[in-house]
Amino acid sequence: MKLHDLKPEEGSKKNRKRVGRGISAGQGKTAGRGTKGQGARSGGQARLYHQGGNLPFFRRLPFRRGEGFTPIHRIEYNEVNLDQLNDFKAGQEVSPISMAGARLLRDPRNPVAILGRGDVNVALSVSAHRVTKAAQAKIEAAGGSVEILELG
Repeated sequence: MKLHDLKPEEGSKKNRKRVGRGISAGQGKTAGRGTKGQGARSGGQARLYHQGGNLPFFRRLPFRRGEGFTPIHRIEYNEVNLDQLNDFKAGQEVSPISMAGARLLRDPRNPVAILGRGDVNVALSVSAHRVTKAAQAKIEAAGGSVEILELG
């Protein structure tokens, strides 16, 4: 077998339908588009959710902002658990800037909340915008300290 002997599998290749090429071609004149109207025109399809003269379904529904009410001025926190802080060395300052450097924050522009999942093995000096009571107790039990930062 050589390269010039290769052929595609029988029936796997099919010529495209060439429409609008005369009556003997079988798809001449209107080229399978019927006669006149929007569907016969170039680019002429109704847009998504079009319902003729009816008011579209999504406009008949009452207006809602998202799913339920979302407070516009809600503060979204970066949540960091204690088990994520185990990579820091003893006595190290753990601040939002150092956590961002360690890629622990989803969005460094948002404030940081320390949560109590896991344990801290070393004494750390933690500063964050919010710290849960359980997390604060575990940090101080390991010989560390907690500082609450101001929002804004």
